[in-house]
Amino acid sequence: MIVLDLLCDHGHRFEGWFASGEAFRGQSQRHMVHCPQCQTSAVSQLPSAPHVRRGGTDVALPEKLAVPVASPGTAQLHQALVAMARQAENVGERFPEEARRIHYDEAPARTIRGVATADETRDLLDEGILVLPAPIPPDEEFH
Repeated sequence: MIVLDLLCDHGHRFEGWFASGEAFRGQSQRHMVHCPQCQTSAVSQLPSAPHVRRGGTDVALPEKLAVPVASPGTAQLHQALVAMARQAENVGERFPEEARRIHYDEAPARTIRGVATADETRDLLDEGILVLPAPIPPDEEFH
């Protein structure tokens, strides 16, 4: 597991946890990495310390780099989210359907996690179903 410093095209800086740099690049190309503040998938990797340069490519930074300072509790919050996710039932792509079933008492109440698009997430929130979009790694990337 590696922690990468990331930057969205709106200037929001955040961390992402990935199995490898290749895992980040693959997920980013498939638009699976989103800024936690504005939800854009236009995200790039920032150099981080220690930064080891591999090959002849450099990371290009935007001309204006406005980066908010993360609060001291950010790492602890992320660790708590990962711990909760490990305990939740993974319903995968059925997340929107299962969240509705639980909300409308058509299925037993329990903690679930899964995958939903931004539109599906907005629809759930519009229905009054509380969901927390969080960048949690897939089961196979948990260590």
